[in-house]
Amino acid sequence: MYRRIVCALDIGKLQKGERLLRRAAALADDGGEIIVVHVVEDVPSYLADLPQAVVTGAIKDSQEKFESLCHRMAIPAIVDTRTGRPATAILAVAEERKADLIIVGSHIPDLSNYFLGATADRIVRHAKCSVLVERG
Repeated sequence: MYRRIVCALDIGKLQKGERLLRRAAALADDGGEIIVVHVVEDVPSYLADLPQAVVTGAIKDSQEKFESLCHRMAIPAIVDTRTGRPATAILAVAEERKADLIIVGSHIPDLSNYFLGATADRIVRHAKCSVLVERG
């Protein structure tokens, strides 16, 4: 169905990540490409001044965990770990890779983002391709 899928995963929710990755594999065309995206959020300097080694370590750790997850699930995927704001980075990857689908998870909302999670909401509003939002 889709030739290039960006699958946005959260390192803190690997079980949900497995579900999203299975969904991406099921929706990808034969020979289609799956790009797993994880974003290490920047911590504002007024909250903490993290040493670069901590950020670099977080990037390396998430890259290794997602590569291992894809290998364990036997799903060939490109893992792209970025830093910044999650929605902005995910949308950038989708545009750079010319994705025709973004798969993103959403949490149970609170009052500030009632219908979708804040990241999922921003992606849905600004994506230039189809977006599948997985609840739960």
